[in-house]
Amino acid sequence: MRFLLEALGALSALSATVAAGGAYSPGNFSYNRHEFLLDGKPYQIIGGQMDPQRVPPEFWTHRLKMARAMGLNTIFSYLYWNMHEPSPGEWDFQGRNDVAKFFRLAQDEGLKVVLRPGPYICGERDWGGFPAWLSQVPGMAVRQNNGPFLNATKSYIDRLGKELGELQITQGGPILMTQLENEYGSFGTDKEYLAALAAMLRDNFDVFLYTNDGGGKSYLEGGQLHGVLAVIDGDSKTGFAARDKYVTDPTSLGPQLNGEYYITWIDQWGSDYAHQQISGSQADIGKAVEDLDWTLAGNYSFSIYMFHGGTNFGFENGGIRDDGPLAAVTTSYDYGAPLDESGRPTDVYYKLREMISKYVPEGSIPEVPSLPQLATVPEFELKPAAAMFALGDKPTQEAKDPISMDALGQAYGYVMYEHTVTKNVSGNVTVGDGARDRAMIYVNGARVGVIDTIYKTPATVKVALKKGDILQILVENLGRVDVRQRLKEQVKGIVGNVAVGCHVLRKWSMYSLPLAKLPSTLSGQDYKVKPNDSPVFYTGTFNLPKGTSSDPSGDTFITVPKGVKGVLWVNGVNMGRYWTVGPQQSQYVPGSVLKEQNEVVLLELEPQPDTKISAQGISERKWFNNPDPDAP
Repeated sequence: MRFLLEALGALSALSATVAAGGAYSPGNFSYNRHEFLLDGKPYQIIGGQMDPQRVPPEFWTHRLKMARAMGLNTIFSYLYWNMHEPSPGEWDFQGRNDVAKFFRLAQDEGLKVVLRPGPYICGERDWGGFPAWLSQVPGMAVRQNNGPFLNATKSYIDRLGKELGELQITQGGPILMTQLENEYGSFGTDKEYLAALAAMLRDNFDVFLYTNDGGGKSYLEGGQLHGVLAVIDGDSKTGFAARDKYVTDPTSLGPQLNGEYYITWIDQWGSDYAHQQISGSQADIGKAVEDLDWTLAGNYSFSIYMFHGGTNFGFENGGIRDDGPLAAVTTSYDYGAPLDESGRPTDVYYKLREMISKYVPEGSIPEVPSLPQLATVPEFELKPAAAMFALGDKPTQEAKDPISMDALGQAYGYVMYEHTVTKNVSGNVTVGDGARDRAMIYVNGARVGVIDTIYKTPATVKVALKKGDILQILVENLGRVDVRQRLKEQVKGIVGNVAVGCHVLRKWSMYSLPLAKLPSTLSGQDYKVKPNDSPVFYTGTFNLPKGTSSDPSGDTFITVPKGVKGVLWVNGVNMGRYWTVGPQQSQYVPGSVLKEQNEVVLLELEPQPDTKISAQGISERKWFNNPDPDAP
């Protein structure tokens, strides 16, 4: 008997060693009417949202350690279909898209995972995570019981199953459950669609499904599906009560979970929109702590949206629009979260950590990892190198009427439309059915106006054109709408005809400018900026600050004080948009992209001939607004 006990003890120790080395035993996650159950024992989800595709992969482990050190036990993550399948059948699960690696790292840090795979995720991402190429599939109707959409979705979900199936808790992984759609009750009531999508998910994942909807009657009734747990987002107290009042199907009832408790809200570009945060406000922080304290005390569960927001690198942001102006989401997705965009803890973080510690075993929350201060980079000059329009060779396409960005096979960035005037015309410029989203108008290379849909009534641009004049229209995609009914059709560029006064202009050349890669001809070039010039590329360099490396010690915020609007690249990596209107006035540049000497490229859309542009790296971020020089 003694030998048997010793043998069992040795086997147990061996099992623990194997687990510590990365092999995990299969488990079970279920629920009854009032509690989640992990291997048959009550499990209260203390969660937070963090999307790996918004965070440099070099820093995933650190961000996960920070989550665990705040007291979280579960990470909720959206997956972005458009990044995983940028072209039909072209899959990408590398770098920021290596979500399986992120989930394994989460498990190594003692965190469970809730999978939110879409196909639609909202999340202030371009078109809610849908790949732009969907708009060019004949007969396509997103988020509906539509053959082309379901076929494309099945291909995506099947691929996710291959990538992530083994990471479910039933197979020894961290994934506890999978979300069905996302806030569908805010969009529709098509139960056949939800059932078809649920079947696809169940074919690939054996953990249970749940729906996540706002805490209101129409939201919950529209988004709920028989046999799928219904949870809410928003305010916990009113949402929990609404769930139990309006969800009457017992197969959708179970423990209460607030799948998105909002600490703050999103930032959008605009002179009148301040940065959203509660940091520094004891009253607002107190309200958030009180709400989540109430949730845990009631034996309910939550996920903080966002625990860590990260960055909409490149052109990845989405937009929000109903019948009014476009709310174009900023590059920064800081979200006023407990862990800021650079991964540093805020006062909100520490207050929540203190509160959570009351509900978990003493000593079970790790110490907060130390992190170096952000780096500063002395001011460095950016010199004009080349005009954007001069770098184009032949047109991407020529046609009688303008062709949309999507029809050109382009998802993001800019399209330049060019027309040679055949007879004298004058009047207001009409750009298709409206700018999609920001149209800069040029006559013979000189900027004459901007039509911008971030305004309810965009500016009117009037021109007088003579035969032989060159009319150019540069259209920027500011982010496809990612929410509500308007997302049904989100083609960018020009849709429809261009007219001056009552005269429709025919015969156009289209130049596709996605800027997925920088022009190779910028190095060593020199350019003299002209008044009202077309967009210009600027170049410059800076050295890695002393005492820093290509890690968090090199993190900095690059600011371009005299820039009006444009895009910043560091070592060929698109850091995203800048815009003087704010509230974002600096770009997060992670130390992971830096070298000893760093190449900086700036695309300034509105260069000024007498303005010398420079940049610098700051360690303390400032949020503020400036007037829009192009406001109507």
